[in-house]
Amino acid sequence: MFKIILEKELREILGTKKFALTFGICSLLILLAFYAGASNYRISKLQYDNSIAENLHQMEGLPRWDNIDHRLFLPPQPLASLVSGVSNDVGRTIRVTVNYYELTPRGTRFNENPIFAVFRFLDLEFIFSVVISLFAILFGYDSINGEKERGTLRLTFSNSLPRDQYILGKLVGSFLALIVPLMIPILIGCLLLPILGVPMDADTWLRLGMIILLGFLYIGVFSTLSIFVSAMTKRSSSSFLMLLVVWIFAVLIIPRTAVLLAARSADVPSIDVIDHEKTFVKRQINDERRAEISQWLRENTSLRTANPEQWAKDRTKFFGAAWVEYLKKTGQMHERITENRENKVLARQRTALAFSRMSPTSSFSIAASELASTSLALRNAYVNSAKDYRPIFDEFLRGFDNQDEDIPGGVDPTLLPVYQFVGPSTSAAIMASLPDFGLLLMFNLVWFAGAFVAFLRYDVR
Repeated sequence: MFKIILEKELREILGTKKFALTFGICSLLILLAFYAGASNYRISKLQYDNSIAENLHQMEGLPRWDNIDHRLFLPPQPLASLVSGVSNDVGRTIRVTVNYYELTPRGTRFNENPIFAVFRFLDLEFIFSVVISLFAILFGYDSINGEKERGTLRLTFSNSLPRDQYILGKLVGSFLALIVPLMIPILIGCLLLPILGVPMDADTWLRLGMIILLGFLYIGVFSTLSIFVSAMTKRSSSSFLMLLVVWIFAVLIIPRTAVLLAARSADVPSIDVIDHEKTFVKRQINDERRAEISQWLRENTSLRTANPEQWAKDRTKFFGAAWVEYLKKTGQMHERITENRENKVLARQRTALAFSRMSPTSSFSIAASELASTSLALRNAYVNSAKDYRPIFDEFLRGFDNQDEDIPGGVDPTLLPVYQFVGPSTSAAIMASLPDFGLLLMFNLVWFAGAFVAFLRYDVR
């Protein structure tokens, strides 16, 4: 009996103009997202390669190593083409020089092209979270009360038909009718990625597969919710209005409200306050440096009279060492101030994410960005990789400290240690996404059980 109900549900859905229109729009958007994402990756990879080449070119021929301005670039992430997350908001350049110790990413994609800040990207995450979830409501809002209004529900139950098998067939059928056809454009899009030049190794395929599975779980939430509401209301117009309100809150209002609530939960100083604090620390360290210089001049007054030439050499050496120490202390203190602020920002972010998980849309977006390595962990990994590179860079430069004269022909930047970005591992990304997988599964089970119980009590007359 369940099989008959399932086949009937699939035939009724797949044979409608509503399905044809929905399938056409979703297929077009999915293929467009894969193609545009792959094109964006190629452009980002070309910009990344050109930035590295230009960085080396600018350092060629400089007279001394302590004159170089070395930059570490964030490489584009393959799955950012499908789930952009915060990858476009993260600065893509970190300066590592002798005179600059603060490791802060700068230069986001929005700095280069502000239009991206106005119109966000059309990616797979957006299509799942906004477009397909709305279509899931359109498929299921009249699953029960619509049949009652048309009189087919009473006719169906004029026969000895178990209610549990009927509602189970409705739930499974509406879900499969939406998901299975979408596998066609998704599979075509997956085939396009390596063809269009996006590197896809085994871990990347695993991550992409889990993102798609996550999307299906997310669509299942709205599919089961639609049938639950349809079984709780008498009129299809009422259920549609109620579901539309729920969709607006889940997709648009709750994620943004969570940010506002989190802003009140943690006091984060503004950038202006941080800059003022950095300026104060810089002046304080500079005053200490001046005091050390005055003390050295007083202690070496006799040497200046007895041996002016030696005094001049010692003075140059001391002043140079004092200047390097001043830059180092300033950079370390600035980095500590920035780190304290970032810790408060991270606390606010954790609060916002916790609040926003009341919405299945937030759970899907958070988990998808974790799996695509475009979550907030991307910036942390970038900064940590730069911090790991800094001692290697300093150790390399210490080998040239004794060179008091310019290097004939200038420095050779190809001798610099190669920077390797170490992003979040696949295992770490999967572990970070598991709580949101669990939440989406819970949402599915709750609405599934609610629809099941509601229909068992439903008046089919």
